[in-house]
Amino acid sequence: MVDLGGQPSGTSLGSQGPDQGFAFRLARSFVGRLRPGAGERIPDVVAGCVGVALKRAALFGRAPIAADLEVAFGLFGFLEDPPTGDRLFERRRLFAEASHHHHYSEVRRIVDLVPDGDLRPDAATDAAARAS
Repeated sequence: MVDLGGQPSGTSLGSQGPDQGFAFRLARSFVGRLRPGAGERIPDVVAGCVGVALKRAALFGRAPIAADLEVAFGLFGFLEDPPTGDRLFERRRLFAEASHHHHYSEVRRIVDLVPDGDLRPDAATDAAARAS
């Protein structure tokens, strides 16, 4: 039997999982709840956070669900009042133009900032509590 090695892995390849495009459909239901700060664009917020949600879904070996988006948006504070000052400036800089199709590396940078441990099931509970 030949071992084909499964999905490729390595720097900038992310985590593969089933039905990843569904995350963008799920993200639409969050748009009205998102609280971007001055100069932050919803498409950029969605693109960056969908990447994080997909990482979480792939860690559990399943397609994305709403809880994955809840965690991703919550980790970056998009479900609460926006930060001010330097925190807002840094978040705005991190997510700037993430939705542009040539900016894959920017989305990967956002995803790679989040350790796998922050995506565990009890992190979802923590994110939901912060969003309330």
